[in-house]
Amino acid sequence: MPSIGAGNEYIFPNAYAIKVMMTRRSLSRRSLLKCGLGTGAACMFPSLAATSVGDDVVELRAQNVQFKFRQTGGISKLWFYNGISPGPEIAVTKGDWVRVKFINDLDVPTSIHWHGIRIANQMDGVSGLTQEPVASGESFDYEFVAPDAGTYWYHAHHRSWEQVARGLYGALIIGDPQSKFDRAHDITLILDDWWLDEDGVLVEDFDNYMTGKQGGRIGNFFSINGRPAGDTIGVNAGEPYRLRLINAANARIFSLGLTDPGCKIIAYDGQALDNPVSTQEVPILMSPGQRVDLCFVPKTKEVISLVDLDGTMTPDSRDAEPAALFSFKSAGHAHSSEMPSVHSNGLQFPHTEDALMVRIRMEGGAVGGLKSAEYNGALLKAEDLIENGQVWTFNGVANMPTAPLFSVKRGRSVVLEMDNQTGWQHAMHIHGHHFQVLDFDGNSPMQIWHDTYLVDRLDTVRIAFIADNPGKWLIHCHMLQHAAAGMNTWFEVT
Repeated sequence: MPSIGAGNEYIFPNAYAIKVMMTRRSLSRRSLLKCGLGTGAACMFPSLAATSVGDDVVELRAQNVQFKFRQTGGISKLWFYNGISPGPEIAVTKGDWVRVKFINDLDVPTSIHWHGIRIANQMDGVSGLTQEPVASGESFDYEFVAPDAGTYWYHAHHRSWEQVARGLYGALIIGDPQSKFDRAHDITLILDDWWLDEDGVLVEDFDNYMTGKQGGRIGNFFSINGRPAGDTIGVNAGEPYRLRLINAANARIFSLGLTDPGCKIIAYDGQALDNPVSTQEVPILMSPGQRVDLCFVPKTKEVISLVDLDGTMTPDSRDAEPAALFSFKSAGHAHSSEMPSVHSNGLQFPHTEDALMVRIRMEGGAVGGLKSAEYNGALLKAEDLIENGQVWTFNGVANMPTAPLFSVKRGRSVVLEMDNQTGWQHAMHIHGHHFQVLDFDGNSPMQIWHDTYLVDRLDTVRIAFIADNPGKWLIHCHMLQHAAAGMNTWFEVT
């Protein structure tokens, strides 16, 4: 396998995610397969892009891949889509039909979840709830309309704490037909961390409840679009760029900054902000599963860097300045240019005055003092829960209950109070819906839509949404080992 670049010891097979472009509504597949980062990004593996099946279907294959993170290290057993990680970036337009033929070439079952997309329930990809997992050698056809423009992603949702950690994820970008950002000025960066041993081999201790009862699986090797952090690409001075950030890590919370005082946050979790905010005022804090979209306009001969603000990604760095994770070097002369506006998807705000009120009490974890909980319909003591790998609970229940957390008629608003009584943070993700965070008076002061939200330790957060998508929908912590160890429940929209 070729190395990433001259003098670089790391070997990664994707060299930026390859984009699969589809046309408006007809989804006839264009012959053009673009690299993920536009200007300055070399497309090293064009043959590894998704292949088409007919005129309107994209093929994704989950495959075994053996390779080295370091040339002098050992071989890791990873699982990729179409032989690359991140998998091919699927780019469509709002209102398009998305048709994906998924083929499982692994030796184990798996499924694909389309994270953040408000789609038909049977296409949500949650094995055991919305579909049976796709067995080895079998296939499944995913079909749905792309309802909202924005930044989304797809990832495995069967034993996701292992399968995502082995590399099964990719970007799904839904374009706005009114957007003034062309593909050359639309950049996607997927951030991840990998837990490697001293020989540079992926640690396969996925079911260790000791890490699951704490912060989760935190890696020590960092990648952006499948390459080691630290790359630089070229951009044009004076031209606005849209930067889409996706946190694909199992448990790491990224605290980031962009060294451009004019940079603005223009979207969270795929949903555009009515009033973009400066990154100088609001930090870029991303829990697992979240996305943040930025807009920046480079000046003449300027280097703009995405930096690690808390230093956890560069523990050996002795530099006074935050370490650069990814950089943009401008060329040309900067002329006067304004940031293009982004357009709302028109989601309806919930009516909190007559909403269904629901509470989730989170308990357990290290030093949580959990004495007993219900698991698989039986009340178990702490030692029995640990033996079953269950150390977290929602409302006294570890992992998926038989009955839904709540059942609600389609169209009614829901206010969900998430009470974190643990000593750890939790990235709470709701499938099939977007929600607003409420203040103490029941208002939504920030008016920011989320599908994933970080609930701090010993904190209580109230969210509200309209249950407008019928079916069975998962609620879970996107620290994926937390979900594996108990933080899963579901609700039903009738």
